[in-house]
Amino acid sequence: MTDHTRNIKQFARSLGFDYCGIAQAKRLDEDARKLEQWLTKGFHGGMKYMENYFDLRVDPTRLMPGAKSVITLLLNYFPSANQKQRAPKISKYAFGRDYHEVIKTKLNDLIGLIKLNIGAIHGRGFVDSAPVLERTWAQKSGLGWVGKNGNLIHKKSGSFFFIATLIVDIELEYDDPLVHDYCGTCTKCIEACPTEAILENKVVDGSKCISYFTIELKDALIPSSMKNKFDDWMFGCDVCQDVCPWNRFAKPTSEIEFNPIPQILNFTTNDWEELTEERFKTIFNHSPLKRAKYSGIKRNLKFINNI
Repeated sequence: MTDHTRNIKQFARSLGFDYCGIAQAKRLDEDARKLEQWLTKGFHGGMKYMENYFDLRVDPTRLMPGAKSVITLLLNYFPSANQKQRAPKISKYAFGRDYHEVIKTKLNDLIGLIKLNIGAIHGRGFVDSAPVLERTWAQKSGLGWVGKNGNLIHKKSGSFFFIATLIVDIELEYDDPLVHDYCGTCTKCIEACPTEAILENKVVDGSKCISYFTIELKDALIPSSMKNKFDDWMFGCDVCQDVCPWNRFAKPTSEIEFNPIPQILNFTTNDWEELTEERFKTIFNHSPLKRAKYSGIKRNLKFINNI
């Protein structure tokens, strides 16, 4: 097990992942209780997919029969450059290429290396689009703790990371979980949230989050009750991460696929207003912005500009 574990972590580093931790695959009883409460209170808003596959979310052995280990991988996306001031704001995770495309390729390569060097194992990789409680698994594998804003925070590097999960059917050496919460009495993220979406006890009301309204909400109109609360955020929101003291340790990513698209950095409000659907599809074909679609970007732009 020691050699297999060491090799897997080396493979992960060779593929560009910043951190790798491993935990034993088992049902997450405490998380099941918390998730059920969160859903019951309607904090998922219109994200009805969160209600699906409940048993799979809390038990990796049901998601992949025979699962023995959960490998968690972190990939830094903190950009080396920022947008122009006074332009519609875009969350930093969306500056470059769609992370789903980038990380899925890395996960497939990692599974290939494991099979080539260890043998006929079975594994399933996930990145943000499957019923996996990735932040819990990251904490259980010692990679960080879940902050009051709901983000995973790494003590040496902050929270600007994508989280990927690989479930495999072999036993490995497991990392010690991080049991200490280093947020302490700090409440900067709670105080800074423009829509008061961050509640007590590390609970985030997703139905009030700016990211929910600008990305997940598919309605033609954003509720008028949110008027003048978006602080010019057109796609996503980074406020709770930007004010987090732990992100003073964030360093620019070395992943070239996450280098900012020039238009993301340089577009003015006028450029966004004049953007045609054809140009949007050309420029942002491999960007996370395509999740909101052209119509969603235009809706968000009108909303923050009070049009």
